[in-house]
Amino acid sequence: METKATLTRGMGLLEATAANMLEMIGIGPFITIPGILAAMGGPQAMLGWVLGLLIAACDGLIWAELGAAMPGAGGSYQYLQQAYGPQRMGRLMGFLFIWQTVCTAPFSIASGAVGFANYTKYLWPSLTPGQGKILAAAVCLGVMLLLYRDISSIGKLSVVLWVVVLLTVGWVLFAGITNFQTSRALDFPPGAFNLSWGFFAGLGSATLFAVYDYGGYNNVCFFGGEVRDPAKNIPRAVLISIAAVALIYLVMTFTIIGVVPWREAITKGTLANEAIVAAFIQRLYGDKAATVMTLLILWTTFASLFAVMLGYSRVPYAAAADGQFFKAFARLHPRKNFPNFSLIFIGVTSALACWFDLGTLIAALIIIEKIARDIGQSLAVIVIRRYRPDIKLPFKMWFYPLPSLIALAGWLYILSTNERKIVLWGLVLLLLGIGAYFWRARARREWPFVV
Repeated sequence: METKATLTRGMGLLEATAANMLEMIGIGPFITIPGILAAMGGPQAMLGWVLGLLIAACDGLIWAELGAAMPGAGGSYQYLQQAYGPQRMGRLMGFLFIWQTVCTAPFSIASGAVGFANYTKYLWPSLTPGQGKILAAAVCLGVMLLLYRDISSIGKLSVVLWVVVLLTVGWVLFAGITNFQTSRALDFPPGAFNLSWGFFAGLGSATLFAVYDYGGYNNVCFFGGEVRDPAKNIPRAVLISIAAVALIYLVMTFTIIGVVPWREAITKGTLANEAIVAAFIQRLYGDKAATVMTLLILWTTFASLFAVMLGYSRVPYAAAADGQFFKAFARLHPRKNFPNFSLIFIGVTSALACWFDLGTLIAALIIIEKIARDIGQSLAVIVIRRYRPDIKLPFKMWFYPLPSLIALAGWLYILSTNERKIVLWGLVLLLLGIGAYFWRARARREWPFVV
């Protein structure tokens, strides 16, 4: 008798936390520090890191509660569907999440790959924009090939990649702390804290970058069906990774601008603007050390892309296995039990997305995610606690419902203070997704067209 292939719970707390932190400590802080400083015109932009941390911590508690309660593959697909009714509104919410994921997962992965190509310019100064895009696409395909294996091997590989990432960050922190100049880090421009609309708009932009950099603490929820003892390990992985990465980011950013003047970092065309950590190490230790650091950052970026693609490749699979998405995505490798078709699809579309510029990729990713996933999920915890007592909650967020409300307010603030054009793209994408759902539901005679 043939046995149906299923996912294997092969990752423990160490591997799950490593996968989270690999996604969080990617190219993000190494390329966004100049953008965060430019958003507010000075070191007061550190407020964006703090506000981003508050939002991430509150949102992390949402993911921890939902991930422990529904520890299967797919993350938000399961949470939204169950919260809003698996036979009613939840069908639409779950479909919209998958719709958003298929559209934005390539943006997330491509943003890291484009950042990888940008940092490569330090080692390859003659790299043209076209060559950079080809390099970024090749990185996406390389990650896809590395992930084409069983989950136990991936867990071990994640830990190896994670150790090198921590060593890289440790070097940056040591260099910054031992060469830090307070006067340079606190060199505020006149009117830095003038509470005008410009201040709050700049803070919103800085927070968007910070949220992008913190992103990844929810990665474990997407492959929750492959985590051992998920009721304990998923919340722990989420909260440990947020606390550790927040400390790293705050110290790293503050010490870097205590060495590299922030005005230099926001000036287009300078090394500090294009590769701030390479400029930071070059200033302290010379060209050879900067070359070594650039290689380590490229390793860190590749490791992050590894973790991101791992999580996203499981989302369409979960929906397809549930009969709510295209059947091809439900395929598992016949021997190694991983979603091979979904992985290939995400890898190839990420390579194609590398033809967009980095700023567009980051803004589109964050804004569309908030519209199509995080706003609905902020309310999902409240809906489940009120109307779904049948769903057991092994972990309950602290200070309920305050974290949900703070996260919701944070997402709305980011949307209201950033590019209207991309917010409009997100709303159009949402409307197209709603239209696609109703077209499909009518053909299949599903809610709300049940006969």
